[in-house]
Amino acid sequence: MSSAAVVAVMRRLTGEKRTGHAGTLDPEAAGVLPIMTGKATRLFDYLVDKEKEYEAVCAFGTATDTQDATGTAVETGENYPDLDTVKEKARELTGEIRQRPSMYSAIKVGGKPLYARARKGETVEVPERTVIIHSIEVLGEEEDHGVRLRVKCGKGTYIRTLCDDLGKKCGCPAHMRSLLRTRSGAFSLETALTLEEARALAAEGKLTERMMAPDAPLQHLRAVEIPDRWEKQANAGGKIPAKDLAEDVPEEENLRAYLDGQFQGILHRSGEMLVWKMHY
Repeated sequence: MSSAAVVAVMRRLTGEKRTGHAGTLDPEAAGVLPIMTGKATRLFDYLVDKEKEYEAVCAFGTATDTQDATGTAVETGENYPDLDTVKEKARELTGEIRQRPSMYSAIKVGGKPLYARARKGETVEVPERTVIIHSIEVLGEEEDHGVRLRVKCGKGTYIRTLCDDLGKKCGCPAHMRSLLRTRSGAFSLETALTLEEARALAAEGKLTERMMAPDAPLQHLRAVEIPDRWEKQANAGGKIPAKDLAEDVPEEENLRAYLDGQFQGILHRSGEMLVWKMHY
């Protein structure tokens, strides 16, 4: 199921035309896909989605053209590594590394996704990219020479490419057999709903009750309380003197603004004033 298809389902369930997702999840993957509805869609730019967490099964013995289980085998081998070797080589893939994703990735070259070019039989030099791998934890062995991994990484990381690279490091071809995104920024499996649960809640008229508050994923921003004397100014989206709220705020820093404890939107400092970047 594509991320766009999930959005379409949630749009029907909420009845809200303004619905979108934050951070595409590949169709062959499962897990966390943040969905924003209504005015909350305007908060996309302020979410922290740079750090993600995944559980993946890296299957040794076969490398594929897509680097995952949907592809065609391009190399096979039987030099299966033991867990100690996998752990050792996984450490070599942490930190700031260079990746060259598959031709079947969504990276755009010349304005077209690579996978679209690949399906037409085109061959394009896939550009390398720098990504951050915070940690790779080897969780244990799986059937058919698989190894389960927990990966904490930065934005733009391709886990299937990581599995392919791990195979090369271990001297045995490998591909990604399965992928589960367990966290995307402030969103985790613990706070997520399955589509089945969302449908059931919508049928009971309780779906909105289970949605996160719009400021819940914005806790990385400093919070400021607008004084009562600036209430009319705030409600009208007017500027507020910085000295009255947060005189020490650096230029351009974004702030979570509240009035009587209610979330109002995003302010940032411009000179001596705080101006609205997004008025909720």
